[in-house]
Amino acid sequence: MTRLALRRKRNAVHRRLRDFRMIGKGLLFRGHPILAHLIPIRRCNLACSYCNEYDDHSKPVPIADMLRRVDLLAALGTTIITISGGEPFLHPELDDIIRRVRKHGIIAGLITNGYLLTGERIQRLNRAGVEQLQISIDNLMPDEVSKKSLKVLDQKLKLLAEHAEFGVNINSVVGSGILNPQDALVVARRAVELGFTSTVGIIHDGDGQLRPLNPLEKGIFLKIKEMGKRSYSRINLFQNNIAKGLPNKWRCRAGGRYLYICENGLVHYCSQQRGYPGVPLETYSKKDIRREYFTEKSCAPYCTVTCVQQVAMIDFWRDPQKPQPSPTNRKDPLVEIPALVRD
Repeated sequence: MTRLALRRKRNAVHRRLRDFRMIGKGLLFRGHPILAHLIPIRRCNLACSYCNEYDDHSKPVPIADMLRRVDLLAALGTTIITISGGEPFLHPELDDIIRRVRKHGIIAGLITNGYLLTGERIQRLNRAGVEQLQISIDNLMPDEVSKKSLKVLDQKLKLLAEHAEFGVNINSVVGSGILNPQDALVVARRAVELGFTSTVGIIHDGDGQLRPLNPLEKGIFLKIKEMGKRSYSRINLFQNNIAKGLPNKWRCRAGGRYLYICENGLVHYCSQQRGYPGVPLETYSKKDIRREYFTEKSCAPYCTVTCVQQVAMIDFWRDPQKPQPSPTNRKDPLVEIPALVRD
């Protein structure tokens, strides 16, 4: 076995143990965020037609601001920080942000379109300490919907297979706007062939809401779900209702257990519900976490945002929620909200 293979095996065991600790901490203590998505830059080098999370002009967030935001998330007890965008590789000091995450003992993840990966860049990620990287591949050939194609990215996947010491997940997609849904199955098979984990996502509309799958898409979706290796990212039973066009009955903990911090440093429910609660991370407190943990979100039944759904599964069995307050009342004093077991 090569040194790289040994390091991968060691790191995989370490990641699995950290996953178990993350779940255990979440089950025992309810007053901390489990996952935060942190945006270092809104600009992207691509322009996928279904995406509403990018622009073509924004500057990188100053590194001092990014490090401060990592520190604030650590102070809230956050377990995982995933750096996203835009395209995070466009931030010139991305490695420093990852190192700061790891310095706090927080699990460090990265979501990228993969276009800017090189062997040298992957080695830098190894040294910075990233633990999980995800790429979504939308089709086999670039089209007017998406340029994230297997034709373009296959060489990047080979580089990851040759150099990455961290976990790699390839997410294939079906649903709204995807012209050739059968491409997703080819992408998933290629991911497994290269030794990566494979997941499948259902594309949402511009509000993060459900657009049901047709029969062909449903069949492909089910085949991909049966593939790949087991991991926390494959806890996705909620997707069965999404594929059928049915609502899910669940308790969205966005703003409490899941935080989305935009490039302006504001906390939002998720990438598709920006503006709520819209509180600066600098002032976000355990009080805000308690409020949003117990707040029912009206968008939840038809939500397709996988990361928020997965985080909520840790608390699905406890703590009923109250209806969502109107935005004008969000900063009113809290009333009749139970205290958490431990903050």
